[in-house]
Amino acid sequence: MDEWVRIAQLDQLPDGRGVRVDAFGHRIALFRLGEAVYALADRCSHAEASLSEGEVFEDEIECPRHGATFNLATGEALTLPATKPQQKYDVKIADGDVFLALQEAS
Repeated sequence: MDEWVRIAQLDQLPDGRGVRVDAFGHRIALFRLGEAVYALADRCSHAEASLSEGEVFEDEIECPRHGATFNLATGEALTLPATKPQQKYDVKIADGDVFLALQEAS
């Protein structure tokens, strides 16, 4: 069962860039776009590069290693060489804090 875990303060996340966080055994890439926050697994499904180090284009993140892109909201792989989606995490924002729905990684 997922548990809501406080991850960050919204105003401490850079707008339009990724940040890596580690929580409950998960390596997560957080992306703030204005008042919205998206969370994906931080290892690219193609070659395990850190997506938090990639470049954000509107609602997509580009993997810094081979240029595959993923939808930030769904984790869907949008371009080759990636063909598998990224795990996405549910996010909620309350009183300026960012929470993720997590369970202990196995």
